[in-house]
Amino acid sequence: MVTVNNGNFDIEQICQSGQCFRMVKCGDKYSLVAFGRYLELSQSGDDISIECTQEEFDTIWKSYFDMGTDYGNIIKSIDAQDNYLTQAADFGKGIRILRQDLWEMIISFIISQQNNIKRIRKCINFICEKYGEKRVSAGGAEYYDFPTPKALADASVDDLYACNLGYRSRYIHETALSVYRGDIDLEALPNMDYAAARSELLKLCGVGAKVADCICLFALHKTEAFPIDTHINKVLAAQYPSGFPFEKYSNYSGILQQYIFYYDLNKK
Repeated sequence: MVTVNNGNFDIEQICQSGQCFRMVKCGDKYSLVAFGRYLELSQSGDDISIECTQEEFDTIWKSYFDMGTDYGNIIKSIDAQDNYLTQAADFGKGIRILRQDLWEMIISFIISQQNNIKRIRKCINFICEKYGEKRVSAGGAEYYDFPTPKALADASVDDLYACNLGYRSRYIHETALSVYRGDIDLEALPNMDYAAARSELLKLCGVGAKVADCICLFALHKTEAFPIDTHINKVLAAQYPSGFPFEKYSNYSGILQQYIFYYDLNKK
């Protein structure tokens, strides 16, 4: 087990922030499936206990949880005159932008369109159980890996529809075919800048501006990406009628977007 002390890390906030759909609360712990691995973690105050070896933490989870970024300094950089953003960052200060698997995020955020977090989780669990490889962790926990592009390309649209994916079934099938055929090179995307990566993602069936930005932010860690959906649009109209000050936070506006999203969704 590895224990990390961090004042800007809250498992519950990360779990409910709308970026990660395979992290669930299990009693006083949280379980997570990512990169074909199963992980359990818990928290007491600022101490986060991660049930893995030091080597696994150093090579996988340290980067996954973005432990190398000082989120406290980002929060301190917020304009003190911006009361809304200051409150939002304080409310969600435990959120971190996870470095997640690119393929999984492409499909997850296609599924997220006009959907809520609870239903997104259900849909993803459906396709993982039906098309993903079943595995067993070292501790005996059974879980399913995320389906490969080939597995989803081989599935018919009707089969995917049976997983409660609705109109997104065709998007997923076509996108899986595109990736499997090599129409888009996923391995090249991390080395592209934000604009180029976003442009490439927009070529995929069912990937619009908001979904592309979510993929850029939550998989490629392009923290200048600022996903805008109907919900965020309402917040921007109410709080920033003259426009959000992107010029002040150009390199990490996506982190601030998460604070805004989480705050507006949960403050009541």
